[in-house]
Amino acid sequence: MQANGTGGQEPEPEPQLPCRNGESSSSAAEAVHSNGLLSSANNGLPSTESPASDTSMKKKKRLSQSDEDVIRLIGQHLHGLGLNQTVDLLMQESDCRLEHPAATKFRNHVMEGEWEKAESDLNELKALMHSPSAVVVSPKSHLHHPFYERSSLILSACSSRWPVAHPAVCLCFCCRYLMCSHTDDLRAKAEWEGKGTAARSKLLDKLQTYLPPSVMLPPRRLQELLRQAVELQRDRCLYHNTKLDSGLDNVSLLIDHVCSRKQFPCYTQQILTEHCNEVWFCKFSNDGTKLASGSKDTTVIIWQVDPDSHQLKQLKTLEGHAYGVSYLAWSPDDTYLIACGPDDCSELWLWNVQTGELRTKMSQSHEDSLTSVAWNPDGKRFVTGGQRGQFYQCDLDGNLLDSWEGVRVQCLWCLNDGRTVLASDTHQRIRGYNFEDLTDRNIVQEDHPIMSFTVSKNGRLALLNVATQGVHLWDLQDRVLVRKYQGVTQGFYTIHSCFGGYNEDFIASGSEDHKIYIWHKRSELPIAELTGHTRTVNCVSWNPTLPGLMASASDDGTVRVWGPAPFLDSQETVGLTGMNPLISVKMLLV
Repeated sequence: MQANGTGGQEPEPEPQLPCRNGESSSSAAEAVHSNGLLSSANNGLPSTESPASDTSMKKKKRLSQSDEDVIRLIGQHLHGLGLNQTVDLLMQESDCRLEHPAATKFRNHVMEGEWEKAESDLNELKALMHSPSAVVVSPKSHLHHPFYERSSLILSACSSRWPVAHPAVCLCFCCRYLMCSHTDDLRAKAEWEGKGTAARSKLLDKLQTYLPPSVMLPPRRLQELLRQAVELQRDRCLYHNTKLDSGLDNVSLLIDHVCSRKQFPCYTQQILTEHCNEVWFCKFSNDGTKLASGSKDTTVIIWQVDPDSHQLKQLKTLEGHAYGVSYLAWSPDDTYLIACGPDDCSELWLWNVQTGELRTKMSQSHEDSLTSVAWNPDGKRFVTGGQRGQFYQCDLDGNLLDSWEGVRVQCLWCLNDGRTVLASDTHQRIRGYNFEDLTDRNIVQEDHPIMSFTVSKNGRLALLNVATQGVHLWDLQDRVLVRKYQGVTQGFYTIHSCFGGYNEDFIASGSEDHKIYIWHKRSELPIAELTGHTRTVNCVSWNPTLPGLMASASDDGTVRVWGPAPFLDSQETVGLTGMNPLISVKMLLV
């Protein structure tokens, strides 16, 4: 405990710390300042007059370092709101200051455009750097022209982090701007907004990164900490399935972020019964406007997704697949759809979805088994194969471009580089094949057969359905098993799982126990088990543009469409955060 100083006491020597709890109030007040916009009075600083002496000489509790930091952050935020007198009182009562006097002087000179004085301030700031060997330099990184204001002063913090600029480097840097013929050219190359308060504030934000926070607070530090806290809460929310808003305007800071399970696609919105036999596969188009379903009944049905109600209606039926349809692949632009059959099928069909016409019916040999297909990102080629040892690359007319001998293919995927094709085979592995230089390499090795797999949009993660093991997540770059998800019943049936949700944070898979399992990508335990199907769920597809919409195909002959709880109103669909308290209580009670 230390008493606050009064006017009659000798002031202590001024330390080089931002907060001086226990010093005389007059010396503390001299350093009061913040990182907000400067006001006209007192060069933008709160008042520096000493308060009246406390006649009762009440003792104050010495503030901890964290308390001092909080006071500085609050003061910075209040000053940014223009509450300068409030900041003045806060600093006087706490005996804190927002920044070092040398930093205050430097700030004022920068904001007033007094560049010579600002450069002279650097010598004083040099002594306040973290390292005793710190060097502060000011290369003239922007053209100093009589018609343009110099827009930047660059500080190099510690010699261990920032090298001292060589004069030749500075000269070369400045020469880049000498060829500019007019103002717009110069501003574009220098990334400079022009002369004025806004440009100087932006410059000051950059300069503050070279000074330790004990000397000058980083700009808008409190807002940044709050934004990080909100993002962390969202990241830990198991049901968060909407776009992350980086701002704080639409967020309540008074309660923790919580998303309700009722806003998650866990509820049957529609049951599609147009197929008359087992439905083996379903897949949303890349733009999310259509769903294709393939069945043992030899048909493919194209469904149109209503953008408002998210209801599906039958658009057209593609017929003639004598063996049934066990796999479907949309072209990158959704113009074409390729349909493959089961193991005894040697043909594939390439349909024009817009016209409903069959463009190509491909078959290389009656001995083939073309059960899987994947589009090249260019949309002009595709690869197909099967377990009898076929592995082809073809064009849109079904012409054979390349082939790979002796590969018994279970599932295929083309990576975004346009060269690498991933294929799972009968050796319980996934290998990468390059058709350009005819090289291949092992990427994933499992101990049990890989029945199917899919790859994330960024090409980094692969989701495998492994016989008798369930769903496994692999990192393709590091070639390591990341996670094994629990709950699903997986035997030797081919079940197709998927990534889904906003930013592909979720994983969904069908199961032989008639359920659909959903996991958060980071959690091995399911966050939802969906019931409704009466036989094995063969495939799950998550809409790529509507994160609250999902479809599943089952041996019970139906396609189920899943979405949020149907009785949610517009307020409830955005989560509990920021909601009316009565609505929050209602949802928690339900």
